[in-house]
Amino acid sequence: MAAPLIDAQTCLPSSYFPDFLIDLKKWYSQEYGDYLLSEKPHFFVGVVWLELLFQWPLALFNLYGILASKPWFSTTCLIYGSSLFTSMAAVLAELIGSGKASDKLLMIHSPFMGFGVIAILRGLMPVSAKTTSAMGRRPALPRKKRA
Repeated sequence: MAAPLIDAQTCLPSSYFPDFLIDLKKWYSQEYGDYLLSEKPHFFVGVVWLELLFQWPLALFNLYGILASKPWFSTTCLIYGSSLFTSMAAVLAELIGSGKASDKLLMIHSPFMGFGVIAILRGLMPVSAKTTSAMGRRPALPRKKRA
C-alpha cells in the first residue's frame, strides 16, 4: 500500500493526497533519512512511475492469480520479480554509491531486492501436472448408478 499512498507523492501533485498522508511521508523521510523521497531525483521519479503503472497493478493481478489458482501465475510472477529486481538494483546502487543512505534506510530498501529474487525463482519453478490439473476445479460429484 506504500506505492499509491506514499511513493505516488513523488510524482503526483500534493493536492491529490490528504494531509495525514503528506505528514506521514514527511515523517518517514526525516526519520529514515530517505533523501530520494525529499530530493526527487529524475531516475527515482521514473522508478516510481514504473512502480505505480506496472508493478503495483501486476502485484494485484498476482494476488488474484494465487487466490484463484490461475495457471498463468508463474509467468506474471516472473515478470513482476524481474521488474522489481531491476528497479531495486537502480535504487540500491544510488543509496550505496551516494554514501548518503543511513543503515536504517538500507534496511528498509534491501528486502525488496530479496522479494524480487524470490518472485523470479517462483516464476521459474515448473508447475507439476498433478497440481495444474486440479487448479480451480471443484470436486467431482459422485455419479448415480443406473439400474
